[in-house]
This record gives sequence, C-alpha cells and structure tokens, in this order.
Amino acid sequence: MRGTASATARRDGMSKTKAAESTQGSRASSSDDGGIIRQRNVARIIKAADAVFAEKGFSGATTGEIAERALLPKANLHYYFPTKRDLYTRVLENVLTVWLDALDEIRPDADPATALERYITRKIEYSRDFPDRSRLWAIEVIGGATHVRPFLRQRLRRHVEAKSVILEAWMEEGRMDTVDPAHLLFMLWATTQTYADFATQITAVLGKRRVDDATLATATTTATALFLKGLGLRR
Repeated sequence: MRGTASATARRDGMSKTKAAESTQGSRASSSDDGGIIRQRNVARIIKAADAVFAEKGFSGATTGEIAERALLPKANLHYYFPTKRDLYTRVLENVLTVWLDALDEIRPDADPATALERYITRKIEYSRDFPDRSRLWAIEVIGGATHVRPFLRQRLRRHVEAKSVILEAWMEEGRMDTVDPAHLLFMLWATTQTYADFATQITAVLGKRRVDDATLATATTTATALFLKGLGLRR
C-alpha cells in the first residue's frame, strides 16, 4: 500500500510538473507571438506615417488616414501611439537616428577619403530607401522646425560639433584641404538628400518615371568625385 501510494504521489507530481511546464511554454510562445505582432504592426504604422506626414505635414495628416494606409484599425494605432504627436515624434526620431548613424563614418582613425566616400554613399542610399522620411524632414524644417527644434539645437548640434573636431584635425594634419567643417556637412546633406526631397524635379529633367538605381549610382559617383577633388583628397 505504501509503495502504491508513493508511486501515485510521484505520478501526480510529475503530471503537475509537466502541466506547469506546458503552461509556461504556452505563455512564452504567446509572449513571443505578441512581440512579433507588435513589431509588425508598429513597422506598418511607421511606414504609413512616413508617407502620410510627408504628403500632408503634421497639421494635415490624421491618425485615421494613417491607420487606413497601414491597414489597421484606428484603435490599434492609438494603442501603440496614443497621440498623433507621439507618432510624429517617433517618425522624426527615426530620420535623425539613421542620418546620425551614417555620420559615424567620420571618426578619428578613419581615412578621410574613404570616410567621406562611404558617408556620401550611405546618405544617397537612404534617399533611395527612405524618401518619405527625407521629404518629411525637409517639410518640417522649411515650415519652421516647430517639432524638431530640440533635435536640431541639442542632438544634431552635438554631433556636428563632434564631427567638426575630427574634420579640423584632419585638416591640421594636412590630410585634407582646409574648409569650414560645419558648412561642408551642410553641403553634403543638401547634395545627398536632394535625390529624395526633389525627386520630382530630377525625374522631370531626366525624363524618367522615378529616381532609379542607375540615377543614384551616377549621383554617388559624381558627388564623390566633386567633394573629394574639392577637398584635395583625389587628383
């Protein structure tokens, strides 16, 4: 009897353990699925917001239109982004984060010519991959930078100052010709971002339906040659 009771207790304990493990596994799976769904929905919302904000700006865009473009209920959008301003801020932060990441090509241990060539290439690639974000940023700045002023005066300014120190060091070492580093960056931005911001103008003049890969390859080659030669980095 004792042996039977003991065996029964062991079986019951094992069953409870397996049940608990099964429940924990289901919860983990559910949590993982929820995380994947969240990432997918947020990505869809951001992509739709890029386009709608770029077309209509902050004031003209509505969360209803963005939700419709994302093929999601409006309630889902507000679950992830309670207000339109929250979503707009997220989109603008994404723009700046991508651009600042490209600036990391300019670092003390880099070769100036290689660093600037890679920076130009990456910025033009971003104009190809994220044209709506670039146009949105342009619209926001032209409109007075109401929502991005803190980014400009703080985060972007700090990065420009840090990269200017590196550029000035290269100039003092005779590794490139001397120019104003901040204005060099301004001109690099204008050159690379124009292929997104003024795509309509470019396609009209070139007689193309869109800014295609061939156009961007030519743009990259031309911009690289002009900047590197102008800075004494290429003969």
